[in-house]
Amino acid sequence: MDLGDQFSLEHLLFKERKCRTCGEVKDLITDYYVTRKTKRHLRSSYSYECRDCAVKRILGVRKESTKNEWEYPDW
Repeated sequence: MDLGDQFSLEHLLFKERKCRTCGEVKDLITDYYVTRKTKRHLRSSYSYECRDCAVKRILGVRKESTKNEWEYPDW
């Protein structure tokens, strides 16, 4: 039994990941943000939320926080 027959190089590099928010499978390097700054970018260094979903989430939170701005009471 040869170990090389059981695994291919693609299984070890982890080129794709499924987004936890939208559920789509996307390219790990181009479609996900790096969350840990290390010399080697391991699979665990990338977020589990794709860039598109992260941008939508951040913009939604910012819009909600600007709606509820506090104003000085008019006495």
